[in-house]
Amino acid sequence: MVSSTDIGLPLRRARVHEVCGPGAIGFAAVSTALAGTVLWVREAWRGDMLNPVGLSAFFDPARLLVAQTKQQTESLAVTEEALRDGSVPLVVTELTRPLDLREGRRLQLAAQAGNTTGLCLIPDGMGSNAAETRWHCSPVFDVGDSTLMHWEIIKNKTGTLRAWHVRWNAETRRLDVVSPVGERPGSARTSA
Repeated sequence: MVSSTDIGLPLRRARVHEVCGPGAIGFAAVSTALAGTVLWVREAWRGDMLNPVGLSAFFDPARLLVAQTKQQTESLAVTEEALRDGSVPLVVTELTRPLDLREGRRLQLAAQAGNTTGLCLIPDGMGSNAAETRWHCSPVFDVGDSTLMHWEIIKNKTGTLRAWHVRWNAETRRLDVVSPVGERPGSARTSA
């Protein structure tokens, strides 16, 4: 049986990681559930809101601290200080523009100094060279399971690139790794 640690979760401490794709917030929520208290940094001008109660299937919303900033420069400053301080085990930051190498490197150095994990939610195709890992997360259509997701490591400085189908189990509050549809017991491909 494959566990969440087999796919690289919880994320490596003292490093900053990235996630993109339509399932990025779900990935961040699972990462938060595995980490403990989290600081979530986002720009206040965005039209959407982060609803802590909506994340309650993953973790206790009381463990979520939200910082709203005016612009990305301010978000990066808050993120860097929180990473360096080390008071929270995970800092999640929503980015709206690409990081240059200097900005990405500063975040990595801050994460190392505070022994804290950083996770940047980025638009597709907008990664930083300084990121430890980059994940692409998307939902998988399955008639019997609306929670199935496809998680793929598309950049990994310390390992291989791989992909998994995963499902969050809200009852046990853990991540289950499942076989792709055609490889599940009883499917047409495995029966033949």
